[in-house]
Amino acid sequence: MSERTRTFTWSDPAGVGKAGLSMAGVDFIRAIAERRLPPPPIANLMDFDIVEVGEGRVVFAVVPQEFHYNPIGVVHGGLAATLLDSAMGCAVHTLLPEGRGYTTLELKVNYVRPMKHDTGRVQAIGKIIHLGGKIATAEGTVVDGAGKLYAHATTTCLLGDIRSR
Repeated sequence: MSERTRTFTWSDPAGVGKAGLSMAGVDFIRAIAERRLPPPPIANLMDFDIVEVGEGRVVFAVVPQEFHYNPIGVVHGGLAATLLDSAMGCAVHTLLPEGRGYTTLELKVNYVRPMKHDTGRVQAIGKIIHLGGKIATAEGTVVDGAGKLYAHATTTCLLGDIRSR
């Protein structure tokens, strides 16, 4: 067995969170996508990026790698789940005003086919379904460059004032 090594770095997430307190949600997510603010540590750990930000819609992308594999020789479902949770949650966040945030209450993922290191770049597309005063819902898909579906999901998010945390 040949051993492989991977190293990554990340920025202190407290500073990013503090910056986000004074920004409308869409501006905060765009600042991360445009690298005016550093990405959260999970993005560096799993090697994904925000590639598109709109109001109520966010797209993340990753190229599945060997380091995403589970013991049965395919990409762990946690990669798709993390991408979907991130894309859907950020889609919700884009519609929130300054000082408001969200947390995931429920995540439901359906896996359609496995990803491998030769799948190529995939995108997780998150779209808002409903934005209420306390609850938001969103849907998401993971697709490859040809539009082939790998997973789809829904989420329910709790909304609240993040300045009091």
